[in-house]
Amino acid sequence: MDTFELNPQLARDCHRLGRLPFSELLLMDNAHYPWFILVPRTRETELYRLEPALQAGLMTEVNRIAAFIDKHQPQIEKLNVAAIGNLVRQLHVHVVGRHSADPAWPGVVWGTASRTAYSRAALAALRASLNAARLPGFVAHPDSP
Repeated sequence: MDTFELNPQLARDCHRLGRLPFSELLLMDNAHYPWFILVPRTRETELYRLEPALQAGLMTEVNRIAAFIDKHQPQIEKLNVAAIGNLVRQLHVHVVGRHSADPAWPGVVWGTASRTAYSRAALAALRASLNAARLPGFVAHPDSP
C-alpha cells in the first residue's frame, strides 16, 4: 500500500505513539488500562487474509507490545489480544493489560463508561518507557502538544 491513512475513529480515540516495521502503534486514551492498538499498513480488513510476511511481522509486533506491558505494568494479571473490527473496519489489533481491580473486570473494556484520559505527565512517562525499551524498528511519533 503506497499511502496509509488511519481510520478517523482510531485517530480520535488514541494517541499515535509511533511506527513499527509492519504497523502503526497507538495508545487508547483511557488511562484505566495499558491499551495499545497496532494498525498494520494494509487495506486488508481480515487478519487471516494478510500476506504471510505481514501477518508474521504483525504478530511479532503484537508479542513485543505484550511483553512491554508485562514488563512495565507489574499489576497486570492477564493480557487480552483481539482483532474485532465491528465498528472500525480498518484492521487493528488490541493488546490490553487487565487486572482484577480495573473498572471493567471481568467484563470487556469496549464500550465501558469508565474512561480517564491520560495526563500529559503519564503520557510522557509512557512514551519515555517505550523509547527506552528500544523495540526493533520502532520510530517514535513526534509528541503532540
